[in-house]
Amino acid sequence: MKGSIFAVLGGAFITIQGVANTAISESIGTWQAAALTQLTGFIAALLVLLVIKDGKWTQIKRVKPLYLFGGTFAAIVIFSNVKGIQLIGVTLTIAVLLIAQLGITFLVDGKGWFGVKKQKMALPQFLGIAMMIAGVLILSF
Repeated sequence: MKGSIFAVLGGAFITIQGVANTAISESIGTWQAAALTQLTGFIAALLVLLVIKDGKWTQIKRVKPLYLFGGTFAAIVIFSNVKGIQLIGVTLTIAVLLIAQLGITFLVDGKGWFGVKKQKMALPQFLGIAMMIAGVLILSF
């Protein structure tokens, strides 16, 4: 249940962040909005970290170097989200984003990439994605 609540919060805040970033980008530019968002996100995370003080920084050497570039991916997410919202609107952007996200997670789970336990993908999973794609096509008309 707790995981579902966090997933709902994450989904809601992705949408709100996309709308806010689009508004910011109209004033100062898209990459500037991405940089500002990353900076404010860093400050917020740092403040939470300073309050929690979980002390796990000593384990950073155990993290694979590729994973340390997650913030870089976030900058691309922000830029792409803003451009999508500007070009096709919030609803369609988020719908397509979710399908792309599910498509990649399908590959990650199905192939066991990045050390994730390999999951068996069957007809129900393929039908679910097909139904989502149909929904996006209906939304786009």
